[in-house]
Amino acid sequence: MILKGSQRAGAKQLASHLLNRRDNDQVTVLELRGFVADDLSGALHEAYAVSKATRCEQFLFSLSLNPPKDAPVGEEAFRRAADEAEKALGLEGQPRAIVLHEKEGRRHAHVVWSRIDPDELKAINLSHFKRKLTTLSRELYLENEWSLPEGLKAHGGKSPLNFTLAEWQQTRRLDLDPREIKAVFREAWDQSDGPRAFAAALEARGFHLARGDRRGVVALDVEGNVYAVGKYLGERTSTLRARLGSEDDLPSIGVVKTGLQDQVSGRFRALLSEMRAEQVAARAPLIARRDELRTEHRAQQAQLREAQALRWQAETDARASRLRTGIAGLWDKLSGKAAAIRDRNAVEAFEGLRRDQRERDQLVFDQLGERSAVQQRIEKLRRQQLAERQSLRTQSRVIRKALSRDQDGGRSPRADHSPRKRGFSLDL
Repeated sequence: MILKGSQRAGAKQLASHLLNRRDNDQVTVLELRGFVADDLSGALHEAYAVSKATRCEQFLFSLSLNPPKDAPVGEEAFRRAADEAEKALGLEGQPRAIVLHEKEGRRHAHVVWSRIDPDELKAINLSHFKRKLTTLSRELYLENEWSLPEGLKAHGGKSPLNFTLAEWQQTRRLDLDPREIKAVFREAWDQSDGPRAFAAALEARGFHLARGDRRGVVALDVEGNVYAVGKYLGERTSTLRARLGSEDDLPSIGVVKTGLQDQVSGRFRALLSEMRAEQVAARAPLIARRDELRTEHRAQQAQLREAQALRWQAETDARASRLRTGIAGLWDKLSGKAAAIRDRNAVEAFEGLRRDQRERDQLVFDQLGERSAVQQRIEKLRRQQLAERQSLRTQSRVIRKALSRDQDGGRSPRADHSPRKRGFSLDL
C-alpha cells in the first residue's frame, strides 16, 4: 500500500478531518493506544497537552495507508502495516490512533502518533521518513503480490501522476480533472518547438500564455483561471526559458484577462453553463444511489456492532458463571480447577474477538463491492463529461475568430495583402 506521512500540529483540525462523515461513507476508530482518553478528539488533545512541556511544534506524525483500489484489506492488515511503519520510523511504543475510512468503494486508513517521548519529554527525530516510507511501501506491495505502481518501480522515483495537494484542490474547485489539464499542456509542449507554436497549440485548446504576477510562465483558460505552466508540465524554469524565451515578452495576466473578456462571447459562457447543468442532472440518479448505499451500509454496520455487543455480553456472563463461589469456589481454587476455567475463558474470549473482527471485515468487503459498482458508473460518466467540457472549451478559439471578423467588417487581416485561392474552406 502507498504510505504518505507528514509531521504536523493542529490536533483539533486533524481529529475533525479524521472523523469527517460528510466526505466518507464510513468512519471507524480502529485503535486508541497509549492515551488516557477513550475518544479520538480527546486523545489528540492529550498529545497536544504533553507537547506543551517541550519546544516541539509539530508534535504529531500523520500517516495515510492507501492499498490498491481492488485489494480487500482487513483490519489486521492495516494494524500490521502500522506496526511496520512505526518500527521503520522509530516510533515504537508511542501513543497512536488508527482510523479506517471507506470512500467511493475503497478502504484506506490513517495512523497518528505522538512524537513526544513521555519519559524524556523530547520529540523523536524522524529523519528521512519519506525515503523510509517509500521503501516500506514497495515491500508491502511485493509482500501482498500486488502490481507495483509506476512510482515504486524505480526506487525512490516520483511518478508524474503524483499531484501536489495545491494542484488537486485548484482543479477540483474548477470541476476539472488535473490529469486532463496536464495532458493538454504536455501534448501542446511535445508538438511545439518554439514560443509561437506552443502558444498556438494551447490556444487551440482554450488556454492562453501570460506572464505571472511574481515570475514564470502561466496559462489562463477562457474563464480567466490561472495555471502554472512549469508545474503542470513538470519542467524546470530554465527549460521553459530555453524554448519559450523570457517571460517578459509575454503579456501580463491582467492584459490577457482583459482580452479574454473582450473576445469570449456570452454565447460560449451560456453554452458551458448549460452543459454543466445538464451534466449535474445526469449524475443526480447515481449520486442519489451512492448516498442511499451510504445510509444502508452505515445502518448495517451499526446493526452488526449492536448484535456483536449483545452476543459478547451474553458470552461474558456465561464464562463468568463457570467460576463457582463460596466453599465450592474455594475448593476449585485449591484443586486448580478454577485456573483451568480461567484459561479456557481467556481462549474463548480471544476467539470471540477474532470471530467478531472477521464478521466486520466480511460485511465491509461485501459493502465495498456493492459501492464500487456504483462508483465505477459514476467515474465513467465523469470521464465522458470531462471530455465533453474540454471539447466545448477548444471551440472558444473558433468563436473568438468569428467575433474578430465580425468586428473587422467580416474581413480577414491578411486578405488585404495576399490573394485567397478559391476552393473549399473551413472558415466560418
